[in-house]
Amino acid sequence: MRKGFLTFAAVGLLATGSMAACGDNGGSSDQAGGSNDKKPKIGVILPDSKSSARWEGADRKFLKAAFDAAGVESDIQNAQNDKTAFQTIADQMITNGVNVLMIVNLDSGTGKAVLDKAKSQGVATIDYDRLTLGGSAQYYVSFDNEAVGKLQGEGLSKCLTDKGAKNPSIAYLNGSPTDNNATLFKNGYDSVLKPKFDAKEYTKVADDPVPAWDNAQAATIFEQQLTKAGGKIDGVLAANDGLGNAAISVLKKNKLNGKVPVTGQDATKEGLQNILAGDQCMTVYKAVKKEADAASELAIALAKGEKKDTGQTVKDPEGNRDVPAVLLEPKAIYKDNVKDVVADGYVTKEELCTGAFAKLCTDAGVS
Repeated sequence: MRKGFLTFAAVGLLATGSMAACGDNGGSSDQAGGSNDKKPKIGVILPDSKSSARWEGADRKFLKAAFDAAGVESDIQNAQNDKTAFQTIADQMITNGVNVLMIVNLDSGTGKAVLDKAKSQGVATIDYDRLTLGGSAQYYVSFDNEAVGKLQGEGLSKCLTDKGAKNPSIAYLNGSPTDNNATLFKNGYDSVLKPKFDAKEYTKVADDPVPAWDNAQAATIFEQQLTKAGGKIDGVLAANDGLGNAAISVLKKNKLNGKVPVTGQDATKEGLQNILAGDQCMTVYKAVKKEADAASELAIALAKGEKKDTGQTVKDPEGNRDVPAVLLEPKAIYKDNVKDVVADGYVTKEELCTGAFAKLCTDAGVS
């Protein structure tokens, strides 16, 4: 991933251009969302509600709040990991008059088809969270996903060191092979862990993708990894909290939970509770509100016939183009700074500190 000038930590740094859209531009990739006399309407397609709690629990509400605050009509739907439904929703949104379409693709092939259809209809497009390889989105808004992976690799290494592990055996539970973000996460944690494998400090005993980020499949895959490794896995690089929890469920059955460091991502309530309980060593917090605000600012501008300069790009290797982008900075979360996620309002104390977790929250300084 090639970065431009800086990573944005706030949305307000985007500069508004004076480029108003033309009424009929033949679907040019420089279109700015249709003519100014067309009522702004933004469509958003989320990917599912099972791979991570963030999509329905955070992204939807933050995007809707931003659109509502701007007085812009929006239509936010979830494809529930169904490629046919994804395309049908997009077609309906275009038919119903959206002039900006924001998508979280299920895979680059489906995403490209939807983006190309929107472009041909003069609808401006944004890739949200996942870059569509070979696509035609005018903007890409996400976190620096290689940095996410790097934090995971560093986190696993820190947790293993804290446990005094010697030549630990490591298992990878990677994200979906159809998600470009999963590739970027792996690039990030490989940059930290591969040198350790090469130096024989660590041993990699398993390295498997989890189709569609499916947590049930992840548990099956990890059980197979553990069996194949003769029960000796000393650390698990799980690409998100859902996959991490799947691994933890298997470790619990084998009375290994808390003994084997497990990583994660998304700072879900479940992931944070696993950290408080000592079953997960860390997660990566991505301030979804900042991502949603950055994307909504771009979408609202496009819907009103304006464009913004993000000041940075990412390279789409399949499309051989530089995509204007906003990349936000992720943060590593361990037990001693779980409180930061609560303080940020991403998860409330009431949601997190239930039952047995009340005392764990107090001990961790969650207030």
